[in-house]
Parts: sequence; structure tokens; C-alpha cells
Amino acid sequence: MSVNIQKIGVIGAGQMGSGIAHVCAQHGFDVFMLDMTDDALASGMSRIEKGMGRLVSREKMSADEMTTAMARIATGTDYASFGDCDMIIEAASEDEDVKKAILKLLCPVIKDEAIVASNTSSISITRLGASTDRPGKFLGMHFMNPVPRMELVELIRGIATDEDTYSAVRELAAKLGKRSVNAEDFPAFIVNRILLPMINEAVYTLYEGVGSVDSIDTAMKLGTNHPMGPLELADFIGLDTCLAVMHVLHDGLADTKYRPCPLLVKYVEAGWLGRKTGRGFYDYSTDTPVPTR
Repeated sequence: MSVNIQKIGVIGAGQMGSGIAHVCAQHGFDVFMLDMTDDALASGMSRIEKGMGRLVSREKMSADEMTTAMARIATGTDYASFGDCDMIIEAASEDEDVKKAILKLLCPVIKDEAIVASNTSSISITRLGASTDRPGKFLGMHFMNPVPRMELVELIRGIATDEDTYSAVRELAAKLGKRSVNAEDFPAFIVNRILLPMINEAVYTLYEGVGSVDSIDTAMKLGTNHPMGPLELADFIGLDTCLAVMHVLHDGLADTKYRPCPLLVKYVEAGWLGRKTGRGFYDYSTDTPVPTR
């Protein structure tokens, strides 16, 4: 049975959740965004407002369209509010236990026909789906960061995902102005399977003293035409997320080439997680980020 997706729920008002809510509202869908606190929701809404404001200033959206889109987003902390959603996208932190706990709270309050997707960047969709009451209506929908600007969505079927579910979500991705690629349910899928070992290798290059933060990032930007150096990108993603993905790769594929660099582990232990904490491979306390090594 095909699903007509009109109202979308989003779990998590952080960088990814608010970005997904922004894109859904911008493309005409009603959205309910949930987080644990009103403060988290307020900061998510202000991020959306800023993002849409930028589109207005670039004349990619009118002020009226922005007002209409903002009005499509409702927020709250109660899972029962997902009751009338046709699809719910989970965008909580990259931690399997956290995601499973959320799915346990979600499934009893949503419609039988509702589709559930996870925005996980690395965790097994089959395992997450098996922890729900609807593995056939569960799949991975991995948006890239920042969601409003990045065109790609990775779609990942679990072993039990129905074809109808997959088709409905592929159609939704197109309506959101995204291009989707199919990725098989292996640790970290396509993008992070390739990207995170590169970032981890850049951290090893720093750790072993081959180059400084500045020389590594400059070399990769000028030598491979990447818009951001790998260490700058790691700070942008969040060093905790980078480490979590490396652990998933290392545990899931049992290959030493995926061993997280000890320096990456140290930075995460120190709470230096990148831009979101003001310090990572760069210090963000001044207008121009300064390398920390």
C-alpha cells in the first residue's frame, strides 16, 4: 500500500534535525519537530529562521514564502504529537542505544501505516529496524550536512524494508529537491565509508608530525581541490561524530585500517569536539579560527 506523505515528524532539533525540518517546510510539508527541552527547540527554530533568512537575502525565496514555511513547523517535547504524522525522521545523536530508546518511545504512538526513517550516518538499518514494530516500514535516509545546501540523500534499505516504503521515500527525497543514491546496509554506507577514513588519516598525519593543521588542510584544499581541508571538515562535522563513525567501521568490519587515531580519541576525551564546542583542530574563540597544533 503506497503512503501519501503530507506531514513529517522530525526527532532532534540539532544541526541535522533542524536542517531536515527546514527543507521539509520549505517544500510544502507540515512538520512537527521534537526535542527534549524547549531551549533545544528554540535554538533549532532560530537556526531554521537564519537559514531561510539567508535564502531570502539571496533571492532564492521570498519573505512571504519564508513566513509561510516557518508557520508550517510546530515544535514540542511530547511524542504523542507524532500521532498524525505520515512519516517520522529520527535525527538524534549517532549512538545506537539512544536511537533504539527513541524508537521504543515513538512506535506505540504513531499510525500503523506511518513510515519511520533514521538519519544515521553509519549504524545498521537492519538492527535499528528490528528494534521497532515495523521493520518493513523502516529505512535509512541519510541527509548530508548542512541539509538545506547539500543535494545528496543516501537511502538505505534494511533486510526487511518493503519496496513500497523505499519508493515512497525516494519520491519524497525528489520532492525535497534532493538526489538520492541507494546504499547497501554496510557500516557507514557510501559517503562516510570513504570520507571518515580520509579524515582519520589526516589526523594520523598530524599525530605523526608529517604536517601541521594548517599545512595538512592547505595541502588538501590546493592539491585535491577540496572546498574544506579534512581537519576543518572534522571540526565542522563534530569530532565526537567522526569518532563514533570510526568505531562503527572498526567494530563492524574488523579491519585495522579503520582504527581511530589516538589523537582523535584524545580530543574527544578533552571535550574539544570542533565548532560546536568552540575548539577542535582549530580554536574558534576569535573571528579567524586558529589551528590548535
